[in-house]
Amino acid sequence: MVQDTEQQAPSVTPATPARVLLPSVLPAVAVGVLSSLILVGVSVAAEELQGVLWRTVPDALGVGRYSVAWMSVVLVATGVAVGLVVWKVPGHAGPDPATLGLDAPVLPPVVLPGLLLATALMLAGGPSLGPENPIIAVNVGLAVWLGGRALPRAPGRMWPALAEAATIGALFGTPVAAALVISEALARRETRGLLWDNLFAPLTAAAAGALTATLVDRPSFDLDLPSFGRPGWPDLLAALVVASAGALLGLCAVRSFPYVHGAFARLRHPMLMLPAGGAVLGALAAVGGHLTLFKGLDEIAELAHDPDARSAGEFAVLTVVKLAALVVAASCGFRGGRIFPAVFAGTALGLCAHALVSGVHPSVGVAAGVLGMLLAITRQGWVSLFVAAVLVASPGILALLCIASLPAWLLVTGRAQMQLRPDGTPVR
Repeated sequence: MVQDTEQQAPSVTPATPARVLLPSVLPAVAVGVLSSLILVGVSVAAEELQGVLWRTVPDALGVGRYSVAWMSVVLVATGVAVGLVVWKVPGHAGPDPATLGLDAPVLPPVVLPGLLLATALMLAGGPSLGPENPIIAVNVGLAVWLGGRALPRAPGRMWPALAEAATIGALFGTPVAAALVISEALARRETRGLLWDNLFAPLTAAAAGALTATLVDRPSFDLDLPSFGRPGWPDLLAALVVASAGALLGLCAVRSFPYVHGAFARLRHPMLMLPAGGAVLGALAAVGGHLTLFKGLDEIAELAHDPDARSAGEFAVLTVVKLAALVVAASCGFRGGRIFPAVFAGTALGLCAHALVSGVHPSVGVAAGVLGMLLAITRQGWVSLFVAAVLVASPGILALLCIASLPAWLLVTGRAQMQLRPDGTPVR
C-alpha cells in the first residue's frame, strides 16, 4: 500500500541551485546594456537623418515637408538607398525580412553592418516598419559572436535568449514584455527546471536593457488618453466588438501578405523591388497623409492627443492605409518589424469606433483595437495584451482586455501570421 502511494505521488520539478544561476548575471547584464545601446544608437542616428530628410532639405528647397511630391521622392530614394545596401554591401543585409520574426536566426558578423545601415535608412526614410526584428537579429548575432569568444564554455543557446530578451526590454522600457515573450517561447519547447529558473538570466538581461534605455532615451508608451474608471457592460461589449474587428482586419492584411510578397519577388533584384515598394508607399502616403509614414509611435501620440479631432471616415482611411503600407513595406524588402505599425492601425481603428459610437470610450477603443490587430499579425497573446494595456495605463482596462482577447483569439488561432517561410509559404 505504501509502495502504491509512492508510485502515485506527483513528480516535483527540481529547482536550479543558486550557484548555477549566479554566474549568468554578469553576462546577462553585459548583453542587456550592449543590446540597448545598439537599439538607442540606431534610433538616434535614424532620427537625425529623418530631421535632415523631412525638415532641413525640403525647407532649403522651398517645398512642403509632407507634400505628396516630397513624400514620393523620399520614399523612392529610400528604396534606392536600401536597395544599394542589399545589393552591394557584404552580407546583403541578411535574409528576406518577410521570413524573420522576433525569434531571430544567428547571423554571421559580416551581415550585421549592412543590416544596421539598412534599418537606419528605413527608419529615417518613412516606410511603415519598426526596428524590432532587425535590431534583435543584430544583437543576437553580436551576442553569439562576442559571447562565444569571451566565455567559450558557456552554452551557445544562452546568448540568443539573452539578446532577444534585452532588446525587447529596451524597446518597451520594461522587462515585463520580454518575460511574456520568453514565457510563450518556453511553452512551445521542452525545458528543464522551473519556469523562473529558465527566465532568470533573460529577465536579468531584459532588466538591464530596459534600465539602460530608460536612462539614455526614456521611452514612453502612455498615450495620455482620457482616464478610464470603473468598466461597465457597454465597455465590455465595445471591447469585444472592437477587438474582434481588429483581429478580422489584421487577418485581411495577413491573408494578402504572401501575394504582395510574391508580386515584388517577381522583380527579382533589390534595385527593382525596393524602389518599386517606395513608389507604392508614396502613393499610399498621398492617400493617408504623413501620419501613415514611419514606424508610427510618434504618430500614435498625435492621433491620441485629440480623439475627437477627426471623423470616423478619416480614422478608417488611416487604419486601412497604414495596414496596406505595412504589408507593402514588409513585402518588398525593407528591413523592419511589424509590431509598431500594427499598433498604429489598431489605435486608429479604436478611435474610429469612438467616432462612430460616442459611447465607446477612447481608451477602450484603442486598447481593444490594438489587442485584436496584434493578435492577428503576431500571434503573441501575452505581448498583445501587454502592449494594449500599457498604451492606456489604466488598471480598469485589464479585465476587459482579457475577456475581449478570447473571441479575438478564436478568430486568429490556427491561421497564418504575418511571416513567411523561405519557400514563401505562410507561418502558422
